[in-house]
Amino acid sequence: MHRETAETACLSWDIALPVLELRDLRVSFPTPAGPARAVRGVDLSLDEGEALGVVGESGCGKSVSMLAALGLLPATAQVTGSVRYRGRELLGAPGRELRQIRGAHVAMVFQDPVTALNPVIRVGRQIAEGLRVHHREVSRRQAWDRAAALLGEVGIAEPDRRARQYPHELSGGMCQRAMIAMAMANEPDVLIADEPTTALDVTIQAQILDLLAALRRDRGMAVVLISHDLGVVASMAERVAVMYAGRVVELGAAGDVLGRPRHPYTRGLLRARPRVSASSRDRLVAIEGRLPSLVSPLAGCAFHPRCELADERCRVEEPELLPVGADAVAGPGDHVTGLAACHHPSPASGRDPHPPASGRDPHSPSAGR
Repeated sequence: MHRETAETACLSWDIALPVLELRDLRVSFPTPAGPARAVRGVDLSLDEGEALGVVGESGCGKSVSMLAALGLLPATAQVTGSVRYRGRELLGAPGRELRQIRGAHVAMVFQDPVTALNPVIRVGRQIAEGLRVHHREVSRRQAWDRAAALLGEVGIAEPDRRARQYPHELSGGMCQRAMIAMAMANEPDVLIADEPTTALDVTIQAQILDLLAALRRDRGMAVVLISHDLGVVASMAERVAVMYAGRVVELGAAGDVLGRPRHPYTRGLLRARPRVSASSRDRLVAIEGRLPSLVSPLAGCAFHPRCELADERCRVEEPELLPVGADAVAGPGDHVTGLAACHHPSPASGRDPHPPASGRDPHSPSAGR
């Protein structure tokens, strides 16, 4: 686990609380037509060592939620709510305090490593700089040696030579591994991976996922995995949050959400994914319609224009994220495992006939650990 440094010694944590907790998080951006409400009241929590998958179409607020949690959105963004790391509030925290946490305790692997890496700085120096920011006692030579060692740990051959190269001299898979090495330099408690396998071929995808699973297992860190790929999420996550139009519309154990989806949007995502067993004549089943404008006020359920089950109540009343099935009758203090924001949630027996393919049982003790 993360080693305490002189800079972070003054910060106190409550280890009994979730490592990362978002409460009523709201994010809006100014536009000529009015504020675009990209995130509309997101509640999520991440426990020690847990893997949480966050899925949904582009524009649903997945990445924006996590960037807001780390204070990485532009100054024009309006962010309200609460983001806590081990009980300590991050929204509104002084910049110096936030910088002590970001990178050292909560790190992020960005979606496009080729553009996330600085093109005019050698890869090893970029990793070393991130290390020295949080460990001033480490010399430049020591930081460089550690950077090269990290490149080797994430599976890059000839790490000493690769550390001296620039990002454009590395392949896409190597750049992604270098980004992971940079994120792991300070041994964070939480790693946020934003589409870590985008634009990589399937072989490299598998290698990156295995690497993330091994790092998580060896270091005991928690992971937030943002992805469009439901198979990727099924292979790593214990819990899954499905986002639509800036809200979480379904949340629960990965096996339940991906195998017995309650929300019509989740079922639509599952039907729309390609299957290895499909013939060349089979067509993908797309979700009809498009995401609503987040500038105009939304009436009722945001998904109702695309939902085959929508009725008058769906058009006028926005559903709350509430327990479903057996959890719906849970008493105070009982652990709730399944939530859905839908007036007509499907019964738990409605198992998806084609759950996402995965080489591992997503809720077995060894999955992703």
